Amino acid sequence: MTDEQKKQIDAMSQYNMAYRWRFSGDGDPLLQGDTGEYFTKVFKEKGWFTPEISKSLGFDRKKILLVKR
Repeated sequence: MTDEQKKQIDAMSQYNMAYRWRFSGDGDPLLQGDTGEYFTKVFKEKGWFTPEISKSLGFDRKKILLVKR
């Protein structure tokens, strides 16, 4: 994991982490290897998926506007 990847993960909101987790395509560098393990750790510390976030995101990527919350 690079310092830049760590900074990017640390700066992400719980909502944006949930969005990335649910809608990232295969090969997302933030969700692989040591970086992916760190992403998962931080996401869990921030509360993982709440029912509200999950409902807000839905499962249809085309209907989602990624906003920083």
